Amino acid sequence: MLLPSAVARSTGSPLLVEVITLAINRSGTQLKIFGKIVDMPEESKRNEDIGGYRDRPWIPRFWDGMTFRAWMRILAEHRFRIAPSRIGMAVLIMLIGILNSILGAIQLLAYGRKIRDTVLKEDPIFILGHWRSGTTLLHEMFIVDKRHGFTDSYACFAPNHFLISRHVLAPLVGLLMPKKRPIDNMPFGWERPQEDEFALCNMGLPSPYLSLIFPNEPRHYERFLYMEGLTADELENWKKGVLHFLKCVTIQQKKRIVLKSPPHTARIRVLLDMFPNAKFVHIYRNPYSLFPSTMNLWRRLSRDEALQIPNYQGLENHIFETFERMYTRFETDRGLIPPGNFAEVSYENLVADPVGEMERIYRELGLGDFDAIRQEMRQFVRERSGYKRNRFDLEPELKHEIGRRWRFFFERYGYPVEGSPPADKSLSAVSEDTPSGLPTADGAGDAGQIQAFTTARTDIPPRRHPLRRPWTTTERSPLSS
Repeated sequence: MLLPSAVARSTGSPLLVEVITLAINRSGTQLKIFGKIVDMPEESKRNEDIGGYRDRPWIPRFWDGMTFRAWMRILAEHRFRIAPSRIGMAVLIMLIGILNSILGAIQLLAYGRKIRDTVLKEDPIFILGHWRSGTTLLHEMFIVDKRHGFTDSYACFAPNHFLISRHVLAPLVGLLMPKKRPIDNMPFGWERPQEDEFALCNMGLPSPYLSLIFPNEPRHYERFLYMEGLTADELENWKKGVLHFLKCVTIQQKKRIVLKSPPHTARIRVLLDMFPNAKFVHIYRNPYSLFPSTMNLWRRLSRDEALQIPNYQGLENHIFETFERMYTRFETDRGLIPPGNFAEVSYENLVADPVGEMERIYRELGLGDFDAIRQEMRQFVRERSGYKRNRFDLEPELKHEIGRRWRFFFERYGYPVEGSPPADKSLSAVSEDTPSGLPTADGAGDAGQIQAFTTARTDIPPRRHPLRRPWTTTERSPLSS
């Protein structure tokens, strides 16, 4: 297969446009360049134990929707510390950024006045929760209700021009897109819901996600996760950017928008200032499942989306600290939400009785007649049955550290802390679905419909992974996220 564009992605040389052939053999992926076989880095070979797509040079990156100016500003802020093998990626995104800038200017000319005059139908519904806590599942369940709008993947990929480019560029770029997400087996598509945080990144607004581009550098954008220490101009620009994007979405979908972005968990105060009548739904999950899944998330995204070869130094502690700060801020500000505008659900309860829990959330938030969507919700559950999830092992020392550092969360949300530092070195299996100590769904009716992907396998004993990490992957267990 001839892939001249693959050179820019894989070799880092935008000038090297000679033919490059991608060869797949049993041992993994190799590149054949001028007759010489070069192995790709070990981590770019697929681990069959983990869900997600196999990375390919032609797959678009998160940042391909940025304008030229936004992209160059990020590179300059990090003093262009780009790994030689990623120079091609940086140049290609820069060239695409020129196109994005042109299309963005055309959209403003065509829709500028309409965007300014657009009023949101209602204040949004925000889904809150840490990464890998089930926010995607909850988001997809909300948009089963056709009364709700949402930010889809194309709008978040091309926020600067999706109003004018969707019908032309989306089908073309879609030919290069994978069919599932990079971190699990959840399907991907332009029409599927997506985190609005990616739209903010591509609009040039500061976001903690931008640290993925330079993962070995000090994190420049953490202030915008907690919305602390911002100048008045920075805060105002961020608010204007969010509102501008939501107005564009409203032009296409004249409905109440449901937004899902884990960083919003620490932004309640600012979001309430913008949207006083917003609704908030918080989903939480057993930390023993949350930690290794989050580790897998950041490792994979840093590997695929970065302009550096990530060394993952300090990643474990970063996950611990981010969780602690996020939930300190969340617990401080949740009391600001007016009565009737807040609901929460555990991931375990949601997958055990999805229809019942959604009906409760609708009732607590006053979202209208749930009976109108009951059958659609049941159909959604049936379609997700049999979905396979990742499963991880935790070293005893790491499991103890999770219980020690996040004890406040275990106690606040009623999860059992499992034991003290073990004397042996055996691994303990942790599934992303039903954590130990919690029952699986085994009933009939609405709860039983989801049993097929909530019951963890127990017939496969844990095994050690050849890589020496504090958490390892063992198998995929059946569950939806």
